[in-house]
Amino acid sequence: MKNIRYPLILISIALCISGIRWLINPEPWMLDQVANEERLKMTFAELFIIEGNSTLGAYLTQIYRFLGLYVLGIGSILLSFSDTKFLSILSFRNRYLVILGILLVSNLALAYMWISSSHFIYIMWLAIALYLYSLYHHIKMK
Repeated sequence: MKNIRYPLILISIALCISGIRWLINPEPWMLDQVANEERLKMTFAELFIIEGNSTLGAYLTQIYRFLGLYVLGIGSILLSFSDTKFLSILSFRNRYLVILGILLVSNLALAYMWISSSHFIYIMWLAIALYLYSLYHHIKMK
């Protein structure tokens, strides 16, 4: 069971840490500055000096705080359901792994589509590798 559980715990902790980083960073959009500026096709300095964008920083902070809250929440939920009692139930484990797999793969696809130079892609690949390790041991247990 630990070959299934421990990778899931690591994924959950990584999500929690990412969420906390977006929640506490004074300029959370700068955590992925290169990819964001590439997507915008301008620097943040250029974006913020445009007339009418004086409140854009506060707006971006608000959006990233919500993102951080939801990522922290998802990580916390996944962590709380990574308990051996839950994972020992086959139907629960099936659902958990299907939903997590969909979440990880869709996030990776969206990242490649919209922010392909993001360093977060490496973290996503690591999470998928951990997920596949858990999935392999899940299938082997059945």
